[in-house]
Amino acid sequence: MIEQYVWDLHEVDETRVAVVGGKGAYLGELSRIDGIRVPGGFCVTTDAFRRIMAEAPSIDDRLDQLSRLNPDDREAVRRLSAEIRRTIEGIAIPGDLAAAITRALAQFGEQGAYAVRSSATAEDLPTASFAGQQDTYLNVVGPTAILQHVSRCWASLFTERAVIYRQRNGIDHRTVQMAVVVQQMVFPHAAGILFTADPVTGNRKVATVDAGFGLGEALVSGLVNPDVFKVRDGDIVAKAIAAKQRAGDALPDDGMQEVAIDSQRQEQPALTDAQVVRLVRLGRRIEAHFGRPQDIEWCLVDEGFQIVQSRPITTLFPIPDIGDQENHVYVSVGHQQMMTDPMKPLGLSMWQLTAMVPMHEAGGRLFVDVTRRLASPAGRAALLDVMGRGDPLVRDALETVLDHDDFVPSLPDAGPGGPPAGRACAPIETDPAIVTELIERSQVSTAVLERDIRTKTGPALFDFLLEAFEEHKRVVSDPLNIQAIMAGMEATWWLNDKVQEWLGEKNAADTLTLSAPDNVTSEMGLALLDVADVIRAQPEVVAFLRGVEDEGFLDELAKLAGGAEARDAIEAYLDRYGMRCVGEIDITRPRWRERPTTLVPVILDNVRNFEPGAAERRFEEGRQKAQKKEQDVLSRLRALPDGDQKADEAKRMIDRVRTFIGYREYPKYGIVSRYFVYKQALLEEAERLVQANVLPEKEDIFYLTFQELHDAVRSNQVEDQLIQQRKDAFRSYHALTPPRVLTSDGEAVSGAYRRHDVPAGALTGLPVSSGTIEGRARVIRDMAEADLEPGDILVTTFTDPSWSPLFVGIAGLVTEVGGLMTHGAVIAREYGLPAVVGVEQATRLIRDGQRIRVHGTDGYVEILP
Repeated sequence: MIEQYVWDLHEVDETRVAVVGGKGAYLGELSRIDGIRVPGGFCVTTDAFRRIMAEAPSIDDRLDQLSRLNPDDREAVRRLSAEIRRTIEGIAIPGDLAAAITRALAQFGEQGAYAVRSSATAEDLPTASFAGQQDTYLNVVGPTAILQHVSRCWASLFTERAVIYRQRNGIDHRTVQMAVVVQQMVFPHAAGILFTADPVTGNRKVATVDAGFGLGEALVSGLVNPDVFKVRDGDIVAKAIAAKQRAGDALPDDGMQEVAIDSQRQEQPALTDAQVVRLVRLGRRIEAHFGRPQDIEWCLVDEGFQIVQSRPITTLFPIPDIGDQENHVYVSVGHQQMMTDPMKPLGLSMWQLTAMVPMHEAGGRLFVDVTRRLASPAGRAALLDVMGRGDPLVRDALETVLDHDDFVPSLPDAGPGGPPAGRACAPIETDPAIVTELIERSQVSTAVLERDIRTKTGPALFDFLLEAFEEHKRVVSDPLNIQAIMAGMEATWWLNDKVQEWLGEKNAADTLTLSAPDNVTSEMGLALLDVADVIRAQPEVVAFLRGVEDEGFLDELAKLAGGAEARDAIEAYLDRYGMRCVGEIDITRPRWRERPTTLVPVILDNVRNFEPGAAERRFEEGRQKAQKKEQDVLSRLRALPDGDQKADEAKRMIDRVRTFIGYREYPKYGIVSRYFVYKQALLEEAERLVQANVLPEKEDIFYLTFQELHDAVRSNQVEDQLIQQRKDAFRSYHALTPPRVLTSDGEAVSGAYRRHDVPAGALTGLPVSSGTIEGRARVIRDMAEADLEPGDILVTTFTDPSWSPLFVGIAGLVTEVGGLMTHGAVIAREYGLPAVVGVEQATRLIRDGQRIRVHGTDGYVEILP
């Protein structure tokens, strides 16, 4: 293969990223769009970069060292990357390569001024922009200077910021190559950036233009404040003109300088309104060509716009692909299910197939379309009421969207025979036998599933599973099941509302629900205390567990003194709860049964922090507190006017909440139990695909949807590159923050607390479990990292039922995501832990080890000195 060191920009397009890098490929593609002007130039290809790298074999060793460094070890990264840069810049450019660059330069004029710009192969990609990670040099004049700056661009592949960016995005340094773009300089009257979607709200219909005088480098680097224009449907809907005191300008020989702007011009707009609208029109043409929103660098030269760069905006949250042009409002499923991490394709499709309502995927997350419910007055009121009780931020986000004129269509309420407007269910008796019956129904259904699935393989398994999903939905949608869940929740709301109204006491139900019966999630946390009781008296077992890393440790455990009893206790726990894990709504997540080492740190914490018999004592203490609280509330109510009637009503509701609130946790347990059965069967099919050389690894099936997996089993084929593309996409989704509410325009709305009763500097959240506690914050994102001491306060992103074993060992809880009736809140109340959820960016604003005070009654967190 003949190496080609130089390509003219007009010779390249979007398909040539491997040859000319992301920036070069995009500039070449831009030059092909009708009506778009791009300064002329050429690309020094990745062949040239590889030739230079081959001149210094020592770089290979340094790259090995670099790949082993922790990206947080900034000093080591800085030192090693600087060595690599010095080595590259010190390599003399071979004569034939230098000649090829000089010949290309001559076509445009050797003594002209040029921009010499890095163009890496992992740059300006749809999933990672790498903006600002490598270097650009402006106003470079003469062949000698051009060659010198080409070397600097090659070396800038190893700037400290570029190295760390790649490491944190999981990109191997050796897989990235560097090309260089050499472009004729333009000296503009004004320059800046055009975002074809609002980079703050995500709204795809609002374009944002940042503009300043002179070269755009000063604006891009943040040295000057730009004018900002917002354009929607061809009209400027907002603008802010900055006092522009300085601008970037070219030096007479080469390089850049800052110059002062004449005081009379400082507050003049850099662009006229007509120019802004014309620029946005060009941006929409570029966006349409590339098929996604763009971040565009532009220059205004002689009243015409030239485009010097365009890259995808990678920070926007994607929009569900519905396939119509109607307005839609979506609510995040993850915020309701306490799992805002991205899900793999099999997990997404399995949840969609077993969910009770249609769900739409975007950015590896699921959303429910609530547009029609918001359209009618009764549907809107009911939805806002339910959302507001659970998570005020979702309600506020929905109200924000409703404030947008005419975005949500108006429909009349359903007439007789139509769907019910509200959430109300037919009432049921306060009878514990109902809960017993529902649990038995679920257990029988799961047992039948386990029995019948054993004989199913191949395509017949998938036919069986589709029928099993219908049974799954039948169990979940059983009217009695829904009535029991709502009975507990509505009794809780009633008690909190009425006790506050009658006695002025907030959140009385928090104490009244302590140690409620039939709560499978709180029982799961207490049961791990019982496991610790078995292990605590066996020092050899405790010592062994402290060093456990391998998932097969249970077999080794049985060989130790006291190990058989410890193994049996852990196995019994896994038999009952081993289907659980963090993020359990995603079937692809490793379950405790598959990864039992996850539980070891929690068991060891329990061994260290508790005395024998702690589980039974804690449950009994909670029950007695609830009983005492009931007597206190009822006696105070009887002292009021109409007190006997109030007390009788409260007593009925206390009995109701004690009967049903524990069952709130069981349906999820039943769902996850069935999920583990499905997963084991699908992994057996995956093993057959591996044996047939259809897939390299069993876990690759997680990157296929259920239907694609069905097709693969039937045909023994999987499309080339599909798995890798899905893995790359899944990795990119981790950088996205899912909004609570998303519109079809792309507007991401997270909502805000409208409160004025929170002290200055405190972090606002939702009060979900009463009490005030002060202690050491433990910021934990993974259960396996747990290392808790008595009195610690757990601070994390979200908690689903799998976190409950940690709850027995903490004094309080703070989460970024949550609502009044989500699992973490329910269990916090069960254990009597002061808790505040929905605290935005809690894991960033609170440092591990800081002392904090959690106000669980009033819903805020103070960071203490």
